[in-house]
Amino acid sequence: MNDEILSAILNELKRLADAAERTAGPKAPTVDWAAADCFVWAPERLALQPVSRPNRVELSLIKGVDHVKSILHDNTERFGAGFPANNVLLWGARGMGKSSLVKAVHAAVNEDLSIRLKLVEVHREDIDTLPALMEVLKTSDERIVLFCDDLSFDHDDTSYKSLKAALDGGVEGRPDNVVFYATSNRRHLLPRNMIENEQSTAINPSEAVEEKVSLSDRFGLWLGFHKCSQDDYLAMIDGYADYFKLTVERERVHAEALEWATTRGSRSGRVAWQFIQDLAGRLRQTL
Repeated sequence: MNDEILSAILNELKRLADAAERTAGPKAPTVDWAAADCFVWAPERLALQPVSRPNRVELSLIKGVDHVKSILHDNTERFGAGFPANNVLLWGARGMGKSSLVKAVHAAVNEDLSIRLKLVEVHREDIDTLPALMEVLKTSDERIVLFCDDLSFDHDDTSYKSLKAALDGGVEGRPDNVVFYATSNRRHLLPRNMIENEQSTAINPSEAVEEKVSLSDRFGLWLGFHKCSQDDYLAMIDGYADYFKLTVERERVHAEALEWATTRGSRSGRVAWQFIQDLAGRLRQTL
């Protein structure tokens, strides 16, 4: 075989290899799971960005939700230990610590178990990229809590179909090493008027509603959060004040905290934390 023929064959093989690589699409990224316990999904780069200092509080500081806290901790602990666990929807009143509880439970379980659970956050606007993210996660040996904060869908938003497929649907289904946690102000993830519109305009109203409401059925656990009582609110204040060693009289703190809640029109964990930040600033103490 002369050099010209050999060169032509090699060039043709290279052309075929390049074409195959182009049609195969982007390669799954290599993830350095040892870089952190928490990651954020960056779909434009098909990458998981490590978070070295997650924004979270101690589990003991989350008050007024003891029952759901226990359920979520048990579900997460079982999953981290390699046993079956459910997808979880944390829904209900705003500011009551839904997302804080997910992050705090993740940290607490990691302290208790020898295995290191990974928390991967996917932003609401990136839900339609879940299939690509699942391709990355399912090849990992890590146990992964996939987390979406403030999840909801508006009219004409079809990205919920990607979520349905990622949770249970499709031939492959959800990978065994992944569990999905989401927080939402809506129990069914959809506004009531959207469901009512579907019911009034569809040829078969019940089927149209079923298609969208069935999304929340993909979550095996529904954990409800409700507005807190005054006692629970003050317990949150006391917990923060004791934890951060804020030196101030208890009766004065309670009076100021109640006034703070009145000006905000609600009592919640978020309002309690905002008051503590204001109090610490006035006392010239760091948190």
